[in-house]
Amino acid sequence: MALMYSDAPGPLAHANDLTLGIGGAESNFAIALQRLGIPATWIGRIGDDSLGEKVARELRAEGLTVHAVIDPTSPTGLMIKERRTADATRVWYYREGSAGSRLAASDLPPGVVESAALLHITGITPALSDSAAGAITDAIDRASGAGVPVSFDVNHRASLWGNRDATPIYRRLAARSTIVFAGYDEARLIAPDANGVPEVAAAIAALGPSQVVIKLGADGCYALADHDSIMQSAVPIRPVDTVGAGDAFVAGYVSECVAGQDLSTRLNTAVTVGAFACLTHGDWEGMPRRSELGLLHASEPVTR
Repeated sequence: MALMYSDAPGPLAHANDLTLGIGGAESNFAIALQRLGIPATWIGRIGDDSLGEKVARELRAEGLTVHAVIDPTSPTGLMIKERRTADATRVWYYREGSAGSRLAASDLPPGVVESAALLHITGITPALSDSAAGAITDAIDRASGAGVPVSFDVNHRASLWGNRDATPIYRRLAARSTIVFAGYDEARLIAPDANGVPEVAAAIAALGPSQVVIKLGADGCYALADHDSIMQSAVPIRPVDTVGAGDAFVAGYVSECVAGQDLSTRLNTAVTVGAFACLTHGDWEGMPRRSELGLLHASEPVTR
């Protein structure tokens, strides 16, 4: 989606200037992954308008392979962020009837999913429309048929689901995924009868995924993977903007997973990349290069 936001805290009703950019969970994840040295391909649908052109140009500028279907009849989706205070951000989405909501299985290029090292999806896409949900199902079918692992980040958006119950769909997606990422409240949507972080993770793992990661924000995360469990602390920082941190965390974990690293390394990179995303304004601008990961652990504040 396109993104508009004010650089200064305060009500948008009194803002004179807005910055135009792009954002969205899948885009944030893909950019973070690419910056960590893992080639990423983005598949989506944009409007035949200047905002759609900006989305495609920004993603390509970050080195992504972009498969963007241009919809001549629907506009590119838009989100607007308001920094109401220095520590509180509100986000509004304008994507009902947008090009992205019209994503369909026919938009998936032949062979792209089948040749990937991993397919990454979120719970946002199936909430957009029946056709978008069908695209996710088709992508998983293709991945499963080719032996490609699936990464599922719940990323629950209550406003998108409205009165619909997301739990049955989330459970089906979790059951067909290799890795499941969720905040604790999101995880309880999948496992409503479980209480406590380890218990919720175990209940999700019982559905089928071999790796379950519960994101706990400033408290770090808990992972249950390949019969091992680890509680990982967060990297202590002074956050500027936490939007996109969860996407960055997931990209850090997946980058090490694709590289064949052990669980401890995956989690350490995940919390480090997630912390980086909180240090600048914007959804993805603060995503680190792999060469920068040591900066948050450096003893000297100036590098010469």
